[in-house]
Amino acid sequence: MEQRLQKALAEAGVASRRQSEVLITEGRITVNGQVITQLGTKVDDTTAEICVDGKPVQKVTRKVYIMLHKPVGYTSTCSDRHAAQTVLDLVGDVGVRVYPVGRLDKDTSGLLLLTNDGDFTKLMTHPGHGMSKTYEATVRGKFPGASLDRLRKGVKLDDGVTGRAAAKMLDYSRKTDTTKVRLTIFEGRNRQVRRMFETVGHPVLELARVAVGDLELGELEEGKSRKLTREEVSRLRKMASQK
Repeated sequence: MEQRLQKALAEAGVASRRQSEVLITEGRITVNGQVITQLGTKVDDTTAEICVDGKPVQKVTRKVYIMLHKPVGYTSTCSDRHAAQTVLDLVGDVGVRVYPVGRLDKDTSGLLLLTNDGDFTKLMTHPGHGMSKTYEATVRGKFPGASLDRLRKGVKLDDGVTGRAAAKMLDYSRKTDTTKVRLTIFEGRNRQVRRMFETVGHPVLELARVAVGDLELGELEEGKSRKLTREEVSRLRKMASQK
């Protein structure tokens, strides 16, 4: 059956659909020996020979779901050939090619999901599903209650007002004049959490994602990863489907 090339690449575990589109426009994909750069191209992935950078793509049926504790300094992408360190370097060989579910910027640590399941990725990242993501931020200065209320109600960024959020002050250090704040958002804009704190006058010094939905980072050591259980995957799917 024919389908769009970027969807075929995503289902084969090469990259997410969005990242697959980048690979196509960069001229890194061939179909039956012909370089494809047109995003609307359709292929029959059961018969076509699809290659990425000259290497054949094999259709994958086994689905893999991984949770990684990403350290600062690693890039959450598969398609940036210029990145010095990517999260794939930490996961190692899991038998199939996986790609990040959404992103954590290079300066942010914490929970990052990786998979070869394009439908699962869409559930977790599509704005319409509003999957919650919880962060713990160390910010400059003492954080007043009024700023917490602003975060909860929404703050105006250059790409619009943020949606509902949950915010709680965890700790204030007089010695360093820093506050630790837990923030849960239901969106996924670029560097959104950092921009929210900057808008209320408290720049982020350290930022870590500690949960996605009800899946918590827990005691997983930095730089380590583990496969999700069937129950964890099922719960995440159910949470996203209920939105």
